[in-house]
Amino acid sequence: MRWGFGISKKIFITATGTDIGKTFVTALIVKKLRDNGYKAGYYKAALSGAEVTENGIVPDDAYYVNKIAKINENVDNLVSYVYKEPVSPHLASQIEGNPVEISKVVEDFNKALSKYDYLTMEGSGGIVCPIRYDNKKIMLEDIIKELGLSTLIIADAGLGTINNVVLTVEYLKNRGIPINGIILNHYSKGNMLHEDNIKMIEEITKVKIVALVEENDKELNIDINKLLEMYDD
Repeated sequence: MRWGFGISKKIFITATGTDIGKTFVTALIVKKLRDNGYKAGYYKAALSGAEVTENGIVPDDAYYVNKIAKINENVDNLVSYVYKEPVSPHLASQIEGNPVEISKVVEDFNKALSKYDYLTMEGSGGIVCPIRYDNKKIMLEDIIKELGLSTLIIADAGLGTINNVVLTVEYLKNRGIPINGIILNHYSKGNMLHEDNIKMIEEITKVKIVALVEENDKELNIDINKLLEMYDD
């Protein structure tokens, strides 16, 4: 592993919605860094819809990234709050009685950041995601701002993505959250719709699409130096 100079870099991965493939792409991102010799880690604040097994609750997203990227981390260190209910974290936490405390998220994030030169934090669902909504109100954007993160947006390459990406970009811009790039998942080379979506998204949003991910890709097709540029101090 390549060791840094005491300044860890970080990025937040969000998506245009649920089931876009955010975790799949996140795993490829972390894997790319680690395969190129960088000390890269992963963190997620809240995960709902976790698998329930005879050995307990398994945080699927964190487990998947840990396995694919070969982080070899104790999975309990990768996510702060794990809920079994397959609903938004705010509702899952109400059902299960374990609401998110932003102080714990900050503490756990900083612990992870201290161990890695490049930390990739994955969000929950799309960008408009209530994390807690009772006597305290925490939206996903509040965590992003609290941690001082820039974002990478994961979107589908297919029909409807122009609208979804533009709305996500505008939401982030209106809240002063930096966007370092867009990655399109489920891309098919030569597909006329997909190629036009690339052109239209970049034209309308003025945000660069930095990588394209095809079905079942095992590697992220991006120059390692370009990927490193996505991370901020």
